[in-house]
Amino acid sequence: MMKNLSQSIMLTLGVAVALLASCSTNNNESMESKTELPEKVTSFESGYSDVNGLKMYYEIHGEGDPLVLIHGGGSTIQTTFGNIIPELAKNNKLIAVELQAHGHTSDRDSPETFEQDADDVVTLLQNMGIVKASFFGFSNGGNTTMQIGIRHPEIVNKLIIASAFFKREGMFPGFFDGMEHASIDNMPADLKEAFWAINPDSTKLLAMFNHDKNRMLGFQDWDEALLQSIQVPSLIINGDQDVVQNTHAALMAATIPNARLMILPGNHGSYMGQVEGPYQGSNTTELTLSVIDEFLKSE
Repeated sequence: MMKNLSQSIMLTLGVAVALLASCSTNNNESMESKTELPEKVTSFESGYSDVNGLKMYYEIHGEGDPLVLIHGGGSTIQTTFGNIIPELAKNNKLIAVELQAHGHTSDRDSPETFEQDADDVVTLLQNMGIVKASFFGFSNGGNTTMQIGIRHPEIVNKLIIASAFFKREGMFPGFFDGMEHASIDNMPADLKEAFWAINPDSTKLLAMFNHDKNRMLGFQDWDEALLQSIQVPSLIINGDQDVVQNTHAALMAATIPNARLMILPGNHGSYMGQVEGPYQGSNTTELTLSVIDEFLKSE
């Protein structure tokens, strides 16, 4: 029981520890490169942009309407979305980002917050000249996605909010007590290895971990009025064995005026093939993608 609790806590440094044309503005430094990934992942363009004191990394996959992908805490683009990018890119132009201190993106001498992450993502899109996009955030990336809807409604088309929360009581009992004792030694090996493959500096891995942990420990409940201010169509997704309680996901869907709710079999991110999920390649992931596609295409 305690082992499972510890693993779930560390996955949410996937909750805690969880972008669409080439960048041509003066604030952007584009790699203008094509990177070949294994098998199912097609080539993509990648680059960096100057964003609020960061060198912020992004990838562009596919063609179509812009869909911004925002990873979970402790994660990278590939650990959160790698298994579903090929399908999502068939009908969308994906802009996948890495947030402060995560993956390729640099750090700055300030705490990481969901509000600042939201501002960073929007600044990146402004650098790219993108005036409207939909957003898909998982785990802590879902919290950031909600803040984009709250702080920058003018840029939002639709929101997909997966395994996220807006009140501390929304997490499973004991989560925040356990977070007090979370250690990088407990961080899932897949997430560590993914970071080291990009950046082998262990001090930077620790810096990312501490940013995510401190962001969770310092989290204060958001007023329901903030969620009520989100007027765009929103899809709330949760796993039936998630770290976010299903009653909380239902509350979010009831609070955001134009929201729908989907509860799927699985734990934190398994329903979308997140690297730590045990059900990769299952029909549940196909169902998730089908519903997302229908949601994005709907009027």
